[in-house]
Amino acid sequence: MNPDYPAPVTIRDLAKHAGVSTGTISRALKNEPGLTEHTRQMVLSAARELGYDFCKLRRKRIRRLAFLLHRQHNTAASSPFYSPVLHGAEEACRKQGIVLSFMAVGPADGVNDQLRMHAPDAIVCAGFFEPELLAALRASGKPLVLIDMKLRGYSSVNPDNHMGGYLATRHLVQLGRERIAMISGSLSHYSVRERNRGYRQALFEAGMLADPRLDVSLPDGVDFETGAQEAMQSLLSLPHPPDAVFCYNDAAALVAMRCALAAGLSVPYDLSIAGFDDIASAVLGHRPLTTLRVDKKQLGALGVELLLRGAQEPALEKVAPVELVVRASTVCEDFRPRK
Repeated sequence: MNPDYPAPVTIRDLAKHAGVSTGTISRALKNEPGLTEHTRQMVLSAARELGYDFCKLRRKRIRRLAFLLHRQHNTAASSPFYSPVLHGAEEACRKQGIVLSFMAVGPADGVNDQLRMHAPDAIVCAGFFEPELLAALRASGKPLVLIDMKLRGYSSVNPDNHMGGYLATRHLVQLGRERIAMISGSLSHYSVRERNRGYRQALFEAGMLADPRLDVSLPDGVDFETGAQEAMQSLLSLPHPPDAVFCYNDAAALVAMRCALAAGLSVPYDLSIAGFDDIASAVLGHRPLTTLRVDKKQLGALGVELLLRGAQEPALEKVAPVELVVRASTVCEDFRPRK
């Protein structure tokens, strides 16, 4: 409570302090459209300064949801993962009578202007988002949940990336493979970083030296297909190339398999290859792909579920289980696990 306002601060007090109408104060506090972002932030700042009790605001029912996908994921390589996530969110919204709108955005897209056009009550962000972009979205005051990303202070839903990386690598160890490589995407992405951490833990527990030359990332500045090819070719050109490769997602694993076959290698006899995500095309390659199954539609539904719970302190973090699916890209008929 502000010492200048011994009684509880009211909307009229805020209007007088900010020099605007009570209607403007009400719309700003309820995150309703019709105001500039400057005015909205000015009102929120005044409310915090005077000690306004935000708990007095009845939580607004979510009627419109904006599903934001970072523009870098709006590609043919990423679509097999994020499309089912979107469909899961759509189904959950339909059951709750919520209208969902989709937006592919980037840091230079004027996101807040786009949000005002869609006028959502809440936001889901799928995939990697720059912290600065998330901060701009949070400044809108709308409930926000992350899917396939984790950042302190934000509610989030993620597959068990660390366990998935561990299970895939342990499987390759049990096959008797001795030089197990990993192809990663950008380690700035939470899910990729966790999958890589699981890979390293499995090698450590098996007492296998982690050769840094076997841990490669897609190069910057090239398209996904080219980057995955270059990463795999760099592994195959080593004096002692790997006999197994764990890829951070299925799309990269399918590219790696094509490169191995083009180099005259036999999969899985010369080289075992595993992916992550279990996208639809994982079973369509030269050899059906061993991978970690992620319930992608469930991720989208869980994101909507967290939003419907309302603001939580501390932020909620949901972790969805993953399942190792063993297929012909890593094992042959006479496979016997190493004890």
